[in-house]
Amino acid sequence: MRITPIRLLALFVGTMALALNAGAQTVTILHTFSSSATNGYQSYARLVQGSDGNFYGTTELGGSAGVGAVFRISPSGAYTNLYSFASTFTGDGWQPLAGLVQGSDGNFYGTTSAEGTNSCQCGNVFRISPSGSYATLHYFSALTTDGGTPRGTLVQGSDGNFYGTATRGGSGTGGGGVVFRISPGGSYTNLYSFPGYSHDGYSPIGALVQGSDGNFYGTTGSGGTNSYGTVFRISPSGSYTNLHSFAGGYYYGNNEGRNPQAPLVQGSDGNFYGTTTGGGGTANGAGTVFRIGPSGSYTTLYSFSNSPPDGAQPEAGLVLGSDGNFYGTTYGGGTNTCGCGTLFRISPSGQYKTLYSFSALGTGEPEAGLVQGSDGNFYGTTLGIVFKMAASLPSPANQMNSVSVAGTNVAIAVSSVAGETYQLQYATDLTSGNWSNVPGVSVTNSPGGSLTVTNLGGAISPGRYYRMVITP
Repeated sequence: MRITPIRLLALFVGTMALALNAGAQTVTILHTFSSSATNGYQSYARLVQGSDGNFYGTTELGGSAGVGAVFRISPSGAYTNLYSFASTFTGDGWQPLAGLVQGSDGNFYGTTSAEGTNSCQCGNVFRISPSGSYATLHYFSALTTDGGTPRGTLVQGSDGNFYGTATRGGSGTGGGGVVFRISPGGSYTNLYSFPGYSHDGYSPIGALVQGSDGNFYGTTGSGGTNSYGTVFRISPSGSYTNLHSFAGGYYYGNNEGRNPQAPLVQGSDGNFYGTTTGGGGTANGAGTVFRIGPSGSYTTLYSFSNSPPDGAQPEAGLVLGSDGNFYGTTYGGGTNTCGCGTLFRISPSGQYKTLYSFSALGTGEPEAGLVQGSDGNFYGTTLGIVFKMAASLPSPANQMNSVSVAGTNVAIAVSSVAGETYQLQYATDLTSGNWSNVPGVSVTNSPGGSLTVTNLGGAISPGRYYRMVITP
């Protein structure tokens, strides 16, 4: 993304600002996974950028024993295998499906989905330093007071503890999973057991997110009143509320999704945004992007069609970009015949654009979400690679050439990008973050080059701020 703020004092105009949200379509392979002793293989988890600027992640397979690894990779692609999980019953975990989170102490915390010391062989919680020093904090047992087989990344709460979900265990009927808390030192508490009742969720797969109200929000892959999964809220002390039960989608007479596997993300508007792997308002039932309020008010923003160039089956969550849009991945669909996934952008109001289609099975089918690096670029993994999607555009693309006042019009000229849609917006102050579209000023400039838009007269008033954005 490139943001170019411009301030202009002019008669009858006041202060004017221009912000440009650049598109992103260049993807570079930084690293190719292989099943060697010094390399991981099959990454299901989102990367996390450490305080040192490097990215850290996990793989389900690979490493010296072939049962998973923790790795570090620089923004330029320098790869280091930090830790290989052990193959024998040494008390080590196997097959991490979740990503890492960097704690306030500088260490990384994560989970494995298998092995450990208990007979269920259902994973552990571990701590690892940036240099690879490893320690197990908790072994899951899948008993009534414990979870098992976690798949979601931990989140560190404002109280310093880590919170997570496990797909198995707990005191509910059938052991339908738990929400748990664990301290950096390994003190474990089972906060909530999903009971397996028809109104409640079952088998939480995605991670939690702590909202601005201090509560945690998450999803379950099944359960609820329709058996297609739920969205829930839980307090740090374990007070639980079922916010929404998914209804199933097109074939069930609605446009809702079903079976979410991904975590939520809170937008700047206070709402939460997420994805479902199936359902929606298209005949293909290829999944959705949705918005839900902290009290449960639900809206389907977009239904994937699985028709080129559209994606299908988003298995990962969204990331809120610095431009205010959300970015995500789909496991399938796209423009290529392999149907091996896409990268996309969607606005909080549901304006959608496919940014990139993967062209080969070995380098496509992303099951993990994106992370925006400190350099503005987006980074991610597929089962076979680590990649970077460039978020900025080369000069002079999206640079403002001029801002002028002619009568009752404001004219803004930019070096535009081919195919992007430019929207002129205004606000009455810069503190609320509330921008409104100037009616009729949305231009898709297919050939690129110089583009000039105006406010069509009558919109100029003292103290009004203007900006032009590239919308999805």
